[in-house]
Amino acid sequence: MNGIHDMGGLHGFGPVIREEDEPVFHSYWESRVFCITQVLDTKEIWNLDEHRHEIELMPTADYLTAGYYGRWLFAMERLLDRKDIVRAPEVQRRVDEMQSGASITAPDLQGRGWPLAEESKVRWGAWRHDQSVSPRFAAGDRVRVRNIHPAGHTRVTAYARDKVGVVDRVNAEAWVFPDTRAHYRGENLQPVYGVRLAATDLWGPQAEADAWVYIDLSEDHLEPA
Repeated sequence: MNGIHDMGGLHGFGPVIREEDEPVFHSYWESRVFCITQVLDTKEIWNLDEHRHEIELMPTADYLTAGYYGRWLFAMERLLDRKDIVRAPEVQRRVDEMQSGASITAPDLQGRGWPLAEESKVRWGAWRHDQSVSPRFAAGDRVRVRNIHPAGHTRVTAYARDKVGVVDRVNAEAWVFPDTRAHYRGENLQPVYGVRLAATDLWGPQAEADAWVYIDLSEDHLEPA
């Protein structure tokens, strides 16, 4: 989908500030969100690409101000709510109780989607499978990045769409196609290619000459040039 998360090649966000001796977490709540997310990722509630797409649905202003772990928290709360495990009003009530110093009300889990039934569990992030696939392209082939604008999740960056490059390497293992797994439309196993594109083809004459960008793209993202 087209959204603020796809920021590659965009102007107006200022320089990237490198913080000397940067801590792993800037606030205590970030470490809590990290730990909670790591635990939930093992519970087979959602898959990696579904989680990424949920972040992509974040309102623009929130995305730009929430920070890295704020985006994780947004996705986690939304997915738990939609899957009827922890509802949004319960989260807000708990926040209100903590801020007011009131006693904590335990949620009523009767009839909820938790614990998950075995048939409802999903794999988090098995990106590659041990089976053979037949690559359509070979190293040295000229390819065009498909000009797609799906409403759902895609791993194609906006600045690369409809651009022509050269296959630099072929990862011929069977890789999951994130664009369909995010929406439970199958894993669609296929090769992944490292494609070399000229910076001037991506961004015009203002780009640095003789500079190249290498992008990993699934086979379904490419077509012969």
